[in-house]
Amino acid sequence: MKDHPSSPRQPAPGQSAPDQAASSARQTSPQAASGTAARKPATTPPSAIEPVTAPGVVPDVPLAPLAALEEAQLEWDDTAPQATDYGDVYFSIHDGRAETVHVFLDSNRLSERFRDWREARPFVIGETGFGTGLNILCAAQRFLATAPAEARLHVVSVEKHPMRAADLERALSAWPDLASLAKPLVAQWPAAVLGVHRLWLDERITLDLHFGDAVERLSRLEGGVDAWFLDGFSPSKNPQMWSPELFAAMAGVSRPTATFATFTAAGFVRRGLRAAGFVWRKVPGHGMKREMICGELDEPTAAARAELMGLDASPASSHAPMREHAVRGALHPLRREQPWTQPPQPAPIARETHVAVLGAGIAGTSCAEALARRGVKVTLIDAEAPGARASGNRQGALYVKLAAETNPASRFQLAALQYSRRWLASLDPEQSLWSASGVLQLATSERERKRQQRFLDNHPLPEALLTPVSASEASRIAGSEIAFDGLFYPVAGWVRPSALCQHLAATPGIRFLQARIEAIQSLGAEEGREEGREEGGKTGNGAPRWQLQTSDGTSMEVDQLIVALGEQTHLPEPLAHLPLQPIRGQVSEITVAPEHAAHLPALDSVVCAGGYVSPYQRHADGSVTLSFGATFAPRDEDDAVREADHAANVAELRSALPAFVAAWEQARGVRLEDDDWQGRVAWRAASPDKSPLAGPAPDAAQWREDYAAMAFDAKKRVPQSSGAHLPGLWLSTAHGSRGFTTAPLCAELIASQLCGEPLPLERELAEHLHPGRRLIRDIVQRR
Repeated sequence: MKDHPSSPRQPAPGQSAPDQAASSARQTSPQAASGTAARKPATTPPSAIEPVTAPGVVPDVPLAPLAALEEAQLEWDDTAPQATDYGDVYFSIHDGRAETVHVFLDSNRLSERFRDWREARPFVIGETGFGTGLNILCAAQRFLATAPAEARLHVVSVEKHPMRAADLERALSAWPDLASLAKPLVAQWPAAVLGVHRLWLDERITLDLHFGDAVERLSRLEGGVDAWFLDGFSPSKNPQMWSPELFAAMAGVSRPTATFATFTAAGFVRRGLRAAGFVWRKVPGHGMKREMICGELDEPTAAARAELMGLDASPASSHAPMREHAVRGALHPLRREQPWTQPPQPAPIARETHVAVLGAGIAGTSCAEALARRGVKVTLIDAEAPGARASGNRQGALYVKLAAETNPASRFQLAALQYSRRWLASLDPEQSLWSASGVLQLATSERERKRQQRFLDNHPLPEALLTPVSASEASRIAGSEIAFDGLFYPVAGWVRPSALCQHLAATPGIRFLQARIEAIQSLGAEEGREEGREEGGKTGNGAPRWQLQTSDGTSMEVDQLIVALGEQTHLPEPLAHLPLQPIRGQVSEITVAPEHAAHLPALDSVVCAGGYVSPYQRHADGSVTLSFGATFAPRDEDDAVREADHAANVAELRSALPAFVAAWEQARGVRLEDDDWQGRVAWRAASPDKSPLAGPAPDAAQWREDYAAMAFDAKKRVPQSSGAHLPGLWLSTAHGSRGFTTAPLCAELIASQLCGEPLPLERELAEHLHPGRRLIRDIVQRR
């Protein structure tokens, strides 16, 4: 963070006369000198740097390859690290924290803004270089000390060269009073792989680490920033980062009243910020640094951002909506290639908002938990108990199967696996509901072996996520002889599905209602304003509400509705167009009494091939249950447990793990096919492209009308209008056989969309999950 101040009487190297004029304007304003001025007309003359985009619009940067990142290479002075590749320090051991407070916290007026924060959405900080996390931990500590008890903080921070967890812990050990925030940061620290990694520093503080190049990452951020920490290595040490593209990306994801602060006052940084739509002013720097700069969006850029988002940009407005239901609106201009994925503008979320979730499997219970964690009132509804249908097995694998060539589905699955692991560890650190056993994916055929090799060639991922293993290494990991090579996922494992769903349903703030919903109906804005509603009262903002009718003739009304049902026959009428395919699956289970369990062979990890088998589950009475399967039968509606399906499960297990099966049969004295087994049948829903449907529900009839021209030319005749959505209706379904991997991240995605937060996924991946994606394909193919 070292920077070299210029003489107070001479321009800095590269400073132009316009820059000097801006400095003179600063010196005539007492408010500007203190660094606490409200927005006023920009004093900076026109920039000498050509804007890379229109002010307030993110640059168009390709999505980076899915790969491991180079970790930070460090030298140490006690607990103060220095980056050897850049020849610069992360902070000064003598006054690094004081500099953080002066430059980033005080110059962004965070104490005042935290104290006055009354919005239901979180206050959002954006940072261009995470480093050791010192800036963010100081901001988090200030937030907890000054913000109202119901306020929330959300941080988005970019890092191209993440530290190792041990190095991070060493660096932060210099400040013991930050330990309560540093400990969860280090415990959740993700592997150094490109992507968005969501962590929790406190029940009210969310941290999104965007690992990768700052411009590439920020250009696909779906979220609005209130205050920027423009940090990184000194511009003289790392000029590539301090680029016009970075400043344009910052402006393009800023809220209209966003501010920024940075330790440097370099001329090209000032000019680049100005070209991107920021107005800056010089203020006293920290310590030996004579000057630094801070500022905000200029009035034209702020007005453009406000118009795009449907907000009043004036500071006195507290971000009040200018258009009905436009509390956050579009964060980016219309996506010309896929305009139907433009996010809807839902009704403003307030702390009294009532959300209903239909379905109490893993999709529904994880949605309910994500919202309740944010203080939203939730009613969870199911005709049966939580975790009773497809989520009701004794064990479920937490795993993925990634495509050989990079595609959005694989990117999402890998992100979901990492998120679910952190989520489970936070939810249940004792692992009573899950096990971090890892998953072995065996190559039992030459075709699968070649596919795995292509995957490895295309995806240089860190060993903490995935590593190729030989047959002998697989045998050591599994604790049983294995004859096949494969891939090992250390962050995967298994869960107790029914117990997990029940645990989630018991989250404070969730009310469970056992009822069968026969119909749902949008009441519209006028009906939603009617007084005297028994369930939840009026919306109060003119937003549409949803009425749910139960099988016993009663009804209830809610502000927002999430449908998380897995079977197509149960989907209510507005969603009947969704292309869900129910797939029958039968698992096999063998329970062994305590007196016979001692000599059974045991697996140490989940093993997947054509099917899967988990390490056996030990019960409180000492008995154990071995679970394996499962069959895969689309369009099969038979709910009876079948001998033939059990035989198929045994054959698959015997083929993948013949040594384990032989040892089991020897210990039991009976062939596995003839052991005392039980089966369980359930249906899981899948989409045609095997990715979940998660996000706002499209208005199918309106889409067919608005995008009808695409049936004649899908490339040249794309109507430039955003997709119409059913207000306040959301979906999380089609999780297939990987629901315990994908549903938690989809729940976090929906909760973030619904609550006006930055999303936990890149924009392209949120678009990939959009529930309307198949509808567009049907229109193009004239179906």
